[in-house]
Amino acid sequence: MVANAPKSAIPGFLLGRPFGEVGLRQVCEVLTSSPGISRAELARRVSHRLEWRTPGGSFSLMSSRVALLRLHRQGLIELPAPRNGNGNGRSLNPVQVDWPTEEPLYRRVDQLPGLSILPVCGARESALYNGFIDRWHYLGFSPLAGAQVRYLVRWEGGWLGALGYGAAAWQVRDRERFIGWDTPRRKARLHLLVNNSRFLLLPWVHSPHLASKVLAMSLRRVGADFRERYGYSPVLVESFVEESRFAGTSYRAANWRHIGRTQGRGKKGQWRDQRLPCKTIWVYPLHSRFRQILTA
Repeated sequence: MVANAPKSAIPGFLLGRPFGEVGLRQVCEVLTSSPGISRAELARRVSHRLEWRTPGGSFSLMSSRVALLRLHRQGLIELPAPRNGNGNGRSLNPVQVDWPTEEPLYRRVDQLPGLSILPVCGARESALYNGFIDRWHYLGFSPLAGAQVRYLVRWEGGWLGALGYGAAAWQVRDRERFIGWDTPRRKARLHLLVNNSRFLLLPWVHSPHLASKVLAMSLRRVGADFRERYGYSPVLVESFVEESRFAGTSYRAANWRHIGRTQGRGKKGQWRDQRLPCKTIWVYPLHSRFRQILTA
């Protein structure tokens, strides 16, 4: 099941977890002993074999699915053909949803009755969220790894946008300085930090201060939503704003704090030769004692 690949190509860490040759061998044993089953079931068995669990204690199925797909794309394993999709996160038989009418909307925030954010729970909400991000977010759609909470934004007149919170970046120099993290504490407490990785207002929506309002609404509930879903509450939120595109005005207006900038090495922070656009780093505490908790 393993393609010919040099040992140097095997990641020592995968999604922030120790992996290496031992982990790859365990994954291959599951693949070899489980012919004919779906990718979802493979991910479940791999999470059990590797003992990949969320901080709340449940098996980390989403991380296993993302890890398997990453190993497959790197040529280290060969996954069975997807049964319900094309392996790129898009369904071959998409759920039928009612797409919003692309009519310009000019209203103040106080003129949007019923403004709310709804957690993505079912297939239709997930299809809407994925479609919004894929069509109108400049980074496009890609599955979030690890623990995550996604929201749709709407009012009485229809949909307004989407935003998602997922796994934090593996390492960020200015963030670690701000928190007071050394490497052992970062590895032990990283799950208590979450990343606002996607934020979109639909391009025809023109409403001053709506972005900061939506950010504030999401911050009031994201901790409780993580606890309900995963059994723990994050204490700090981060976001990265591409400085050549945006000034971070909405984050500043929602009382986020600007703490530095990235070095253009990507989310995992380990490929020093991979140059990416530099981004400003913004954080928002969800707990008054976040530093003490994160450095405990």
